[in-house]
Amino acid sequence: MSSAGKHRTLLFYVATIAAGLALLAWIVHLGADLGAPPPSSAPFNQGRDLVDGRTLMHVLLALVVIIAAARGLGLMFRYWKQPAVVGEMIAGIMLGPSLLGHLAPEVYAYVLPPSAAGSLGMLAQIGVILFMFLVGLELDTTVLRKRTQSTVAISHASIVLPFVLGAATALWLYPRLSTSDVPFPIFALFMGVAMSVTAFPVLAAILTEQRLHRTPLGVIAISCAAIDDVSAWCLLAGMVGLAKSALGDAATTVALTAGYVALMLAVVRPLVGRLVKRHALRGSLGHASSTVVFGGLLLSALITEYIGIHALFGAFIFGAVIPHDSELARDVQRRLEDVVKVLLLPVFFAFTGMRTQIALLDDPLHWAALAVVIAVACAGKFGGASIAARLSGLSWRDAASVGVLMNTRGLMQLIVLNIGLDLRVLSPTLFAIMVIMALVTTFATTPLLNLLRRGAPAGATDSLESARSSDA
Repeated sequence: MSSAGKHRTLLFYVATIAAGLALLAWIVHLGADLGAPPPSSAPFNQGRDLVDGRTLMHVLLALVVIIAAARGLGLMFRYWKQPAVVGEMIAGIMLGPSLLGHLAPEVYAYVLPPSAAGSLGMLAQIGVILFMFLVGLELDTTVLRKRTQSTVAISHASIVLPFVLGAATALWLYPRLSTSDVPFPIFALFMGVAMSVTAFPVLAAILTEQRLHRTPLGVIAISCAAIDDVSAWCLLAGMVGLAKSALGDAATTVALTAGYVALMLAVVRPLVGRLVKRHALRGSLGHASSTVVFGGLLLSALITEYIGIHALFGAFIFGAVIPHDSELARDVQRRLEDVVKVLLLPVFFAFTGMRTQIALLDDPLHWAALAVVIAVACAGKFGGASIAARLSGLSWRDAASVGVLMNTRGLMQLIVLNIGLDLRVLSPTLFAIMVIMALVTTFATTPLLNLLRRGAPAGATDSLESARSSDA
């Protein structure tokens, strides 16, 4: 631009600003003598609490601290050959009253004040709903249809034995750590479900880091964990329906749930198949497809929440009807994964940490209960899976490896425990005990697996192949 052109541009800019200021002054002068009606006597705070500046500041500060702590400990635990999620879970506990609130109560009250708890809790719920959608999205349903006899035996044993042991443990825990407003059958069912859960995503991450995910051992473990997760979530859905409803209403809840699952499989899945083909032709996830996917996810979560089970079941079911190997699933996963795993899941861990009060374990009975719960959890999962694997033809080393892997609980256990606390099936003390059990069993998986695989010959998984061939 020439020198004359630059001068003209500057002159136009100055004239525009001056004219705007002059017009603004004239408008203010005209309105100086205007009157307005008196204020309404009705209270006016529409959304004021939600947009309060100090609350927003605390929520943003809490998010920064949570993400930094989760990322830092996650990297540290990955360096120690542990899944990053273990560090993130521990970071959540450390930011709660059990550590930060105990060592620096003023800092804890400022970083995670009660005024921010509601907002963080809602973010945590949304994070879990989206995470369960991703779990459903990654679920290979062909695993559930093409199962070998050994996989069926291992998965069923790793559900039935811990479920029965958990329900039996309820006989001892109920009069000591529960309350009279919780019916014993509901308490026993919940303890059975809580002992039966396997953390499918954490197990997959451990197998990948150990480079076992493509071995026969990894394939069997992943298959069993997938079947376990689906079975455990179905059991949990039934338990939640019973806990939220009277006995007569629970039958209606179960019937509505079965009808909804049938509708998803018979009607929604074919419609999603058309969307998958359309996406394959276009080659990208447009706004229309995104609207259908995310709208369907939220609607499915809403329906299951209305039915009386939980919103996360609807998210999981909707994710499961989308073919896991489709380009649509991969595109949606790429868009959601970082937001969910980097931002929202650490919020869930921190929210769980805020609800976990290890200081409540102030009696020898509580520590005895913790020892019993850990022993029962390991005996049920490790014992059931490893014995069934051995009877299916696996070597003791491989059978024990499967048992150790199936004993991984991780994030899935925390989701189940939070549901139990929300339903008041778990007391705060028992909630803290179960959270510690989830951390211990998850943390122990990698060291025990390394110990079992140490010195394993190259053909250590041949017994798995022979077991498969015997199933044919």
